[in-house]
Amino acid sequence: MGWLFGKDKTTMVSPENALPGRPTRITAPGRHMVLDAPLAPPYPEGSEIADFGLGCFWGAERIFWQTPGVISTSVGYAGGYTQNPTYEEVCTGQTGHTELVRVVFDPAKVSYEELLRVFWEAHNPTQGMRQGNDVGTQYRSAIYFHSPQQEKSALTSRDAYQKVLTESGYSPITTEIAPAGDYYFAEEYHQQYLHRNVNGYCGIGGTGVSCPVGLTSGEA
Repeated sequence: MGWLFGKDKTTMVSPENALPGRPTRITAPGRHMVLDAPLAPPYPEGSEIADFGLGCFWGAERIFWQTPGVISTSVGYAGGYTQNPTYEEVCTGQTGHTELVRVVFDPAKVSYEELLRVFWEAHNPTQGMRQGNDVGTQYRSAIYFHSPQQEKSALTSRDAYQKVLTESGYSPITTEIAPAGDYYFAEEYHQQYLHRNVNGYCGIGGTGVSCPVGLTSGEA
């Protein structure tokens, strides 16, 4: 198991050097322990999906399940190369995945742009391959979009937030914005972790700089 040691966890692994994984998926979890909603499809008619990486997914998920208009949340792995990775593998930095929160929401009750505001304000998107004391590619900031409109809104919100961050003395945003790809559910014990473990670790912390929601709509 030499791949556990001697690797730079802040450098993105190449596809050819990533762990191979396995063909069998982790069993999809059942229902949300807080919202009593499905974690896996099918989701309610009319709902949409948003995918966000903002550091340790334990605290990140709680922020979104507490957001009005959100139907369900789950945590998993995305943005990497290893097929059906385990948490232990992701932690080595050799899968390429980031810890992700999948947000299922009702667009009639909460807009994607409002979720972007929650995302930006909940973490520091200027830190590269880390979030606070959590260091490694698995903690990188990421938005994986599911439609051209989501992409446009994400880019517009990033540029708007960059302006106010720069005015506050922060470095350039390093958030990865890319099309949504494979999403692998994390193990059962990670789902709604801070509901299961009320005093559990939460490394999520923002910059204290407000995101200008009125500038994030992506309208031409």
